[in-house]
Amino acid sequence: MMAEKPKQGCLVCQIIGNQIPSKKVYEDEMVMAVLDVNGANPGHCFVMPKNHYPIIEQVPDKEVGRLFQVSNKISTAIFESLGAQGTNIFLANGGPAGQTVAHVTVNVIPRKENDGINLQWQPKQLSEEEMSTVELRMKESAKNVGNFQKDEKKARVQAPKPVVLSEDEEEQFSRQLRRLP
Repeated sequence: MMAEKPKQGCLVCQIIGNQIPSKKVYEDEMVMAVLDVNGANPGHCFVMPKNHYPIIEQVPDKEVGRLFQVSNKISTAIFESLGAQGTNIFLANGGPAGQTVAHVTVNVIPRKENDGINLQWQPKQLSEEEMSTVELRMKESAKNVGNFQKDEKKARVQAPKPVVLSEDEEEQFSRQLRRLP
């Protein structure tokens, strides 16, 4: 699928194009992360692909991977810099799911106990027949889930060198391990 160029009138594309001011916390060739001016908590970030895609199904696999790699790193930064006790990482995909701008955006929300943010819902109780029907439909549609887009492999000139962590990297790794439940 071809990437769409920045779309005229898209709020997110305007932020990416620096036509609308933002508080940028990260940027590379594929994605950008900015603070949400109307965030749920201080440090709430949007991580978005620089190419215009209205919904996640249109984003090439490589860009989806990068989008969530960066979201993970932003979550780590939120823990370390803001003392968050948790994060919510989610994507509203389509209007009925709460998407307000037609540009894929991952939310990374810092969380602390009793912060008043409620992302709970009432469970829907399905009959066994309804569950079986949903299962069969999903299985049929999910048959090609493992068929990912292939990246072209480049010939490696030399073997990679062993990784040696600096003291800072070792400390960061230790901090991440301490957060594991």
